[in-house]
Amino acid sequence: MEFNKRLMENYWNKLTSEEFWEQAVDATIDIMIILIVSWIAVRLGKKFIKKVFLIRIRSPLNHSERRQRTISRLLQSIISYAVYFSAIIAILSRLDIKIAGLLAGAGIVGLAIGFGAQSLVKDVITGFFIIFEDQFGVGDYIKINGAEGTVVEIGLRTTKINGGTGEQFIIPNGSIGEVVNYSVNNSKIFIDLQMTSDADFERAESIIKKYLESLPDVHKELVTVPAFLGVQNVKGTEVTIRIVAETLPQQQYGVARTIRRDVTKLFEENNIPMSHPKMMLYGVKDEGRNE
Repeated sequence: MEFNKRLMENYWNKLTSEEFWEQAVDATIDIMIILIVSWIAVRLGKKFIKKVFLIRIRSPLNHSERRQRTISRLLQSIISYAVYFSAIIAILSRLDIKIAGLLAGAGIVGLAIGFGAQSLVKDVITGFFIIFEDQFGVGDYIKINGAEGTVVEIGLRTTKINGGTGEQFIIPNGSIGEVVNYSVNNSKIFIDLQMTSDADFERAESIIKKYLESLPDVHKELVTVPAFLGVQNVKGTEVTIRIVAETLPQQQYGVARTIRRDVTKLFEENNIPMSHPKMMLYGVKDEGRNE
């Protein structure tokens, strides 16, 4: 009982001493300075990186704007983590907390976790290289391990893809193998239309070519004027003609639908017969019925 009383008196004397409050005020001022300097360093670092990469993005020699933006954001995050981690270490040191013991304990715990989380490490490393190498980005239409759709999120551990019918694929980065990216290069599509063999082919070709030449002024997603390739196949009384169009990535489907609709309408207006499926009806004579 006497020991506890003396202990409380020592604590009280320490809390009410002028030296304690001087040290507390000095430590508070130092911590505030550390926090302010860290905040300024992060702001200046992010601003510097953003300005440097903005110059690179606007450069006429730049061929991967998306990659520059991705690396810029990654470096900004690294600066934030590094500066604030250093600030925490500085604050702990100012409070006379032994940093060496904390780091040693963290190292042991990290080693133990590492042995049981090799797949996690693999996911993180693979995710870093996906972002750094700009293999694909958010908004790209890709195919990975049988999953096909639009990338909605890329993390250091997983990649999320939205499929065409609303499903979402969440793929660990470490399991990503072959990647097919449909959004990097221009897209091409072949449009086949069927005519009857007795149609005026030369007149149809002239009408189609004149129509195709007018398309780039209307559809900005077209890279070049679509080309009329001519007869692709002849089967019985059916002639298949082919048109090829090159568009910006993933813009080919809308253009193809427009061309099919317009060419069909032009053929109808110019009395050029198109081939349609025909249904044949065969009658069976009833021998028992009197005519």
